[in-house]
Amino acid sequence: MAMMSGPPGRPLRDLRSLTPARVGLGRAGVSMPTKALLEFTLDHARARDAVHAAFDVSAIMRGLKDLGVEACDVASCARDRKDYLRRPDLGRMLDPASQRLLTDQTGGSRQLVIVIGDGLSPAAVNAHAIEVLRSLVPRLAADGIEIGHAVVASGARVALGDEIGAILGARMIAMLIGERPGLSVPNSLGAYLTFAPKVGLADEKRNCVSNIHRSGLGYDEAAFRMAWLIREALARGVSGVALKDESGAQASRSITVHQHHKSET
Repeated sequence: MAMMSGPPGRPLRDLRSLTPARVGLGRAGVSMPTKALLEFTLDHARARDAVHAAFDVSAIMRGLKDLGVEACDVASCARDRKDYLRRPDLGRMLDPASQRLLTDQTGGSRQLVIVIGDGLSPAAVNAHAIEVLRSLVPRLAADGIEIGHAVVASGARVALGDEIGAILGARMIAMLIGERPGLSVPNSLGAYLTFAPKVGLADEKRNCVSNIHRSGLGYDEAAFRMAWLIREALARGVSGVALKDESGAQASRSITVHQHHKSET
């Protein structure tokens, strides 16, 4: 958080127009100006609210059904939000009832499982998860990749997807989850893609598409990157550090064509 005395000069004003970071705030004596302090306090409150927001499981389930994707809902071993925040390990394990529910799931493709978890920002998931999938599902269909199961997980950490995928026998999982809120972006969504999920995998085995929100990575671009990574992971049998995201060279043209097609339909 950069501070300076007096009004900001042109270079700082130009920089402030390009970033939400706190630069060139000015100074009132040895403190921040009142306006900057109030803005900081407001953003801090928004970040806290995002962490404690209610996870709208029913709305997510309806959204998945509208996309033609049947889903079930599960929970981690974290009994409540306090448990979740104090004991990250509990958010990485399914509760016994959820384990039994997933074990009883039969039929459907095991190629790809979609997991939607609340994470550290349920507000981000409520706002963005279905919109990302709205763009992702037709891209996967075009690549011949079938979503066998979808799971909505409460009290979820990223690694919870590994247990879900392992129980369902998934070749790959794509987990959409709320990222840790920041002071400039309280509702950012992340997507974690893991080939051959199993309990105990290290983070190096995952690919991540992050910073998905209205002022960050757009839904179409996020879906394009996810589809590319899913397709390549299934084809090569690897994910994480062994799979470099080389989708960028193709992204601009593909997204433009996809958006043009949507505008005509």
